[in-house]
Amino acid sequence: MDFKYTSRSVEDTLRVAENIESEKFPNMVICLEGDLGCGKTMFAKGLANALGINETVTSPTFTIIKEYMNGELPLYHMDVYRLDDIDEDIGIEDYYNKGGITLIEWADMIEKRLPAERLVIKFKIIDENTRVLVFTPYGEKYEELCNAVL
Repeated sequence: MDFKYTSRSVEDTLRVAENIESEKFPNMVICLEGDLGCGKTMFAKGLANALGINETVTSPTFTIIKEYMNGELPLYHMDVYRLDDIDEDIGIEDYYNKGGITLIEWADMIEKRLPAERLVIKFKIIDENTRVLVFTPYGEKYEELCNAVL
């Protein structure tokens, strides 16, 4: 079952990310999908802020993975845009069980490497300020999370 949330501003996107953080659990995997400029990195900033991470969060486009260790839980922020259909193992799956939250931008690029249980959030641009976020939970924990915050 999908859940929809309409964000009418950057503040709305930050708020929904903070609400997700309120239901966090170790080894949570959140997969973000959508076009450039749709709000994926803004969502990551909101989640990081709610976790108490005081570093500046930017998209890890060229580094692939940024680790933020100074929050309530570690945040492993990935941007896998440049890894379209990789065949070799570069260790992404190792992060799924490190006790933190793994947040993957452009997750649809590595779909076969994603864990069975995860939360997928697809961002759809409606206009300059409005986005529709479609939450698809895979697994009972993620369904409970969506029911609690949306």
